[in-house]
Amino acid sequence: MSFLSLIAVFLIEQWQSLNYRRLVAEPLAAWADFIESRCNAGDRQHGVAAWCLALLPPVLLLAAVYAFLYRLSPLLAWILNVGALYLTMGFRQFSHHYSEIQVALRLDDLPRARELLGEWLDQPTADLSAEEIARRAIEEGLAAAHRHVFAVLLCFVILPGPCGAALYRIAAILRQRWGGSEAGGAADDDFSRFARRLFAVIDWLPSRATAAAFAIVGNFEDAVHCWRTQAADCPDRDLGIVLASGAGALGVRLQWSPLTGVEVAGGAELGAGDPPDVDFMQSAVALVWRATVLWMLVLFLLELARLAG
Repeated sequence: MSFLSLIAVFLIEQWQSLNYRRLVAEPLAAWADFIESRCNAGDRQHGVAAWCLALLPPVLLLAAVYAFLYRLSPLLAWILNVGALYLTMGFRQFSHHYSEIQVALRLDDLPRARELLGEWLDQPTADLSAEEIARRAIEEGLAAAHRHVFAVLLCFVILPGPCGAALYRIAAILRQRWGGSEAGGAADDDFSRFARRLFAVIDWLPSRATAAAFAIVGNFEDAVHCWRTQAADCPDRDLGIVLASGAGALGVRLQWSPLTGVEVAGGAELGAGDPPDVDFMQSAVALVWRATVLWMLVLFLLELARLAG
């Protein structure tokens, strides 16, 4: 069922892309802000209570609905799976930004590329060079592929029904709104610490699975070397693992930029090889698609094993 759900979501997304920001990100951000406004008194126990209140009811409700539909008909449960995956994952949520920036750089239209990157990341980009635009687009593309595709998919497979996908997406929004280390986050205090730590626990396995997939379908030795030696320097170690492995697999030099998090002290770099350019942007697309095919093959084999068992 998981494999068929994934195929269906990919096909639906190609037919009709989702306005992720309007239909998912903004409502969940508003929900997170509402819970914070009612619960944030600056203490750790309030952060724990707020996190549980914001995340557990919708996930448990979704689990109950899935179980009810499955008892009525597996087909209805499968439709719910497809709907949940469509709302929580997908390439089209970020790929059109990436593709438009790539085209602008190919045409040497630097002002347009800056404008597109600024719209995508909601950050000032007026002074960026072509190399910096390519670097930051690759960084954000790899990070988005992890958090909008691979991590959601793995959580979806591990937990029953659509619970894993919903759990990861809501936890990511809570971490972003309360965690303080990404754009839009609140101050780093006792209230926000629990959301950051719980998301790190949830993202521990998915980040390493994504990094391993990048290594397998790219330059394995460089990816593993960068993973082991560079990720520890990143403020967000889990996302640093993904970026370091992806950069090593591509043979390109990236860094922990303000658009994906916080700069590494001393300007330490991620990856190894040549400076980024528009050709590396295309290589990054190919890397993500190869990793996707690998994940789909693994998921297909797991489905076969389940049916055979």
